[in-house]
Amino acid sequence: MLSLPYIRDNKELVIKGLAVRNFKNADTLIESVLESDRKRRAIQAELDNILSDSNKISKEIGKLFKSGEVQKANIAKEKTGLLKEKSKNLSDNLGEVEQELNELLYQIPNIPHALVPAGSNEEDNEIVFSEGDIPTLHEKATPHWDLCKKYDIIDFELGNKITGAGFPVYKGKGAKLQRALVAYFLDKNSAAGYTEVQPPLLINEASGFGTGQLPDKEGQMYHVGVDNLYLIPTAEVPVTNFYRDVLLKESDFPICNTAYTPCFRREAGSYGSHVRGLNRLHQFDKVEIVRVEHPDKSYEAMEGMVEHIKGILQELKLPYRILRLCGGDLGFTSALTYDFEVFSTAQDRWLEISSVSNFETFQANRLKLRFKNKDGKSQLAHTLNGSSLALPRVLAGLLENYQTEEGIKIPEVLQAYTGFDLID
Repeated sequence: MLSLPYIRDNKELVIKGLAVRNFKNADTLIESVLESDRKRRAIQAELDNILSDSNKISKEIGKLFKSGEVQKANIAKEKTGLLKEKSKNLSDNLGEVEQELNELLYQIPNIPHALVPAGSNEEDNEIVFSEGDIPTLHEKATPHWDLCKKYDIIDFELGNKITGAGFPVYKGKGAKLQRALVAYFLDKNSAAGYTEVQPPLLINEASGFGTGQLPDKEGQMYHVGVDNLYLIPTAEVPVTNFYRDVLLKESDFPICNTAYTPCFRREAGSYGSHVRGLNRLHQFDKVEIVRVEHPDKSYEAMEGMVEHIKGILQELKLPYRILRLCGGDLGFTSALTYDFEVFSTAQDRWLEISSVSNFETFQANRLKLRFKNKDGKSQLAHTLNGSSLALPRVLAGLLENYQTEEGIKIPEVLQAYTGFDLID
């Protein structure tokens, strides 16, 4: 959430930033926020004056009674009664205005970083890096969903029977390969200085609002109505909320965590090869990296996260590319996002397998995540996260790119984790 002082001091900059996102009626919304803020401050000032007058009169009442001026004391008591009633009305009014103001603020996405290109959709994203040879199998290659059936390693029909579409069952060497990827990703992240954590898979509303899933993505989350809890869409949510309402010291930076969790997302329903097999699931495994950084260091940290994920994909020897998301494709809470994509040989297209995002102070403002700077003043921290990595499409990429006539080869770096070098 953007802070009110920032919006007040940078009105035109905010409107310009929202235009990069193709955000409609930005000027109207920002003016509504500022008007609501003016009302809030006026009511607060009047309330403060009344409370101050009431306190002064209350002190005088005691003195008047002691000096025997009972009539004046009673008149003063009546006046404090009127002031208390007025202050209650103002407090109620203030609460309504503050709620209205917060609802307006929740509608405003983060302001894009200067590097974010203008654009309306994924077609306008910028390719900033690519590496690896794209296999020339294409027409001869078998898609991963057929490979899964051929080698009996993932059963989509069984998952559909148990739960529904988007909930596959991993079997035999497929389950071991899945577990191997999780262990490998966690080991790589731990070696890079990330502390492994295991967070809850359910969050409350405060956690959802803290990282920006609520109210923006409420329809995409699975809700447990009886307990008013939500299944997590990513480990970013509970891990970042470790630091909700926390005041850090500068010496605490950088804070680096990694977590493996299942993720649950009620994706928009669609059909065709683009959502077949592992391409789009309602439950999937992901290893996440989450950082809390000093504002002066967050973009340096982001570069390090990008390089770290590049290193993993280089070891897996998968062809991949990195895109800088345009304003129209940028997530609600992000200031800058890089997407990683691997090439799917059989599908002849790129599959997103990671996003690295810097949220700057947007999440921290909601979370009330601050630190004491060198001057002893409280300041908002920066939060970042990245997939390191999302398993389904990595697995799809491995199955399709490593298929041979003998079976599916296991990348050398994973063989110590799987205990086998071929799925046959």
